[in-house]
Amino acid sequence: MGLFNYKTKFEELILFRSKMPDLKEKFDRQLKEALGEKIVELQMSHEEVTLVINADDLKESMLILRDSQGLEFSQLIDLCGVDYQIYKNRQNKGSRFAVVYHILSIKLNYRLRVRCFCSDNDFPLIESVTEIWPAASWFEREAFDLYGIHFSGHPDLRRLLTDYGFVGHPFRKDFPISGYVEMRYDSDQGRVVYEPVSIEPREVVPRVIREEKYGR
Repeated sequence: MGLFNYKTKFEELILFRSKMPDLKEKFDRQLKEALGEKIVELQMSHEEVTLVINADDLKESMLILRDSQGLEFSQLIDLCGVDYQIYKNRQNKGSRFAVVYHILSIKLNYRLRVRCFCSDNDFPLIESVTEIWPAASWFEREAFDLYGIHFSGHPDLRRLLTDYGFVGHPFRKDFPISGYVEMRYDSDQGRVVYEPVSIEPREVVPRVIREEKYGR
């Protein structure tokens, strides 16, 4: 019985994959009808759709994605910051910071990745989506803490993961791997103290850049 069920599920998966081009075409058409000129780019990679929009259109676009019939992305799965200072082993000359949203239509079983670049590299700023999906609150605080991306309209934008008084944003690509300070317990003072990092910089093994579709 177990083998039969497994075989049935496998056949269902094969059938679903065979319908993927038609489903993607329908999904693309729905997105274009709903968002129109707000779409900067629409990409398909690894059977996942990525929508790129401008920061000025973010909030309005997200409301459309949540409320439009045929889309109905009612749930925010994840939100994260990205630093594109160096991308694909090259220096990036365009917008450095982006926020990536993963949203889900529970009703229609659609998943969508939305990427939105911040226009200012020195002071990355983007609108908060907490009014649309309250679950975004801690995700936006995390992106602010680790990347220094500010979310206008966030009700309580504070650091979330780093210590009180932490300087810098540790997931930025120009932040030193060893950090700026280290901490230890001082028995004489009876408390934790911060000191400049004592680790000496050293040459590390270069990263291996895998070719696209490596191992497939």
